Amino acid sequence: MQSLDLERQTVMLDGKGDFGEWREAARRLLMVGTWPAAVDWREKHGATDLFADPPPARPNAEGKPEGTRPEITVPRAFMTLAETVICHSDPGRFTLLYRTLWRLQAERNLLDIVSDADVVRLNAMEKSVRRDSHKMKAFVRFKEIGASTSTTSTSTTDIMEVIARPAPLEASGIPIGRRRFFAWFEPDHFIVARAAPFFQRRFTDMDWIIATPKGSAAWDGTALTVTSEPADDPKLTDDADTLWRTYYSNIFNPARLKVKAMQSEMPKKYWKNLPEANLIPGLIAGAEEKVRAMAEQAMKDPPAFHAKVREAAMPKTEENTALPGTLEAARAEARDCTRCPLSCKATQTVFGEGPDDAKLMFVGEQPGDQEDLAGRPFIGPAGKMFDTIAGEVDLDRKHAYVTNAVKHFKYEPRGKRRIHQKPNMGEIRACRWWLKLELDLIQPKLVVAMGATALTSVMNHAERLSDYRSRTVDLDDGRALYTTVHPSYLLRIPDEGRKREEIDRFREDLQAIKSLSDTL
Repeated sequence: MQSLDLERQTVMLDGKGDFGEWREAARRLLMVGTWPAAVDWREKHGATDLFADPPPARPNAEGKPEGTRPEITVPRAFMTLAETVICHSDPGRFTLLYRTLWRLQAERNLLDIVSDADVVRLNAMEKSVRRDSHKMKAFVRFKEIGASTSTTSTSTTDIMEVIARPAPLEASGIPIGRRRFFAWFEPDHFIVARAAPFFQRRFTDMDWIIATPKGSAAWDGTALTVTSEPADDPKLTDDADTLWRTYYSNIFNPARLKVKAMQSEMPKKYWKNLPEANLIPGLIAGAEEKVRAMAEQAMKDPPAFHAKVREAAMPKTEENTALPGTLEAARAEARDCTRCPLSCKATQTVFGEGPDDAKLMFVGEQPGDQEDLAGRPFIGPAGKMFDTIAGEVDLDRKHAYVTNAVKHFKYEPRGKRRIHQKPNMGEIRACRWWLKLELDLIQPKLVVAMGATALTSVMNHAERLSDYRSRTVDLDDGRALYTTVHPSYLLRIPDEGRKREEIDRFREDLQAIKSLSDTL
């Protein structure tokens, strides 16, 4: 039976993400049979000569160190895992890795036991390091070091002194005039050496320095230099900060705001080093108002050149083409509609449904994902909300004709999902031919436009929803028009209090519609 070295031993490591130093120490300990509980792993914290090598074991009769293992082998998966975990900032990582290494000599399939406490902790550390590396790649913000750069301290020069100075441009063969950039980042773990090659590949055409409290990296066009020495934040600012804020404010979509998901992807701990982060509280606070403004915004005509190109691409309809004489004939003809490009991607045409002599007609925007698959209007989440609130005011949808301004689903593929996109003016006008046909065949007395797209289609020109909301107006053909919001707008309101207020207002609109329909 192999003897174990139970004498307490201290191993001092630099502990800044260098896998090689831990591997060599662990190999020597394992070779002489040092029990994991007998090793005290420590970090130097600035010391230079405190590494305590394990004492050599006494030789046995064969001249070999007593207790020496004949062979040390580990799965490749452990090496990959250990190279990542060693970058973690938890001081207990060295003990955990050595204990796992020891156990692997007898338990070859240890890493496959996902419920094992040591394996669970190792996998959690690996995930944390990888996530930290991902965040560094996402949230590093370079600032140009030049005349337009300002700083609240003089530590930029100090940081450049810490990092090995690149060779003069003339000697290195790099074209004179390469721009130089600096970035400050605060990682949770020792990941600078892991992430530096990514930045070298991505930004190889410029000189840069990335400084952190856990080490720094520099690229001069020929050599990538990495140091584990901590740096100080020089508090640099430059004109790019304004560009970042402009970019972020323009891509921010209040209709898709999910605060918890946003903070998960952009944790608050990174905000202080992101120039655009100071906009976030205001953008969140104003999201509800912006969603309301988007819903009320009138449709705009496309630029003249764009409109001509789209018109040329639209299939031509002969002026003397006989119109369908019945609703069923119109529905059958619409199945093969190619009046706009939306028909190429949609599953099918979603025509209106309801009595062919209905006195009340509801017009929505376009089919959603579920409507596109089923071929029926208003059966998705927005349709269910509409039915629920209509039922609360005794408005029976079965007695009304329900349709959409656009008959095909417009969407953007995103993974396995299809994300709704708002129809443009050209698509609304192309599909208005079908809406006008429905109006002529059914002859409703009251038309309800739900949303800006429906209002634009019924009026045949762009109008602001807020100018018509909760109002009854007479149309040129003798019909009455009542305008309200689309139920999907209610589903997108992020604030629950405001959502309840808008639902109450929508219920009041449906109550008014019910009263008007009773007099028809």
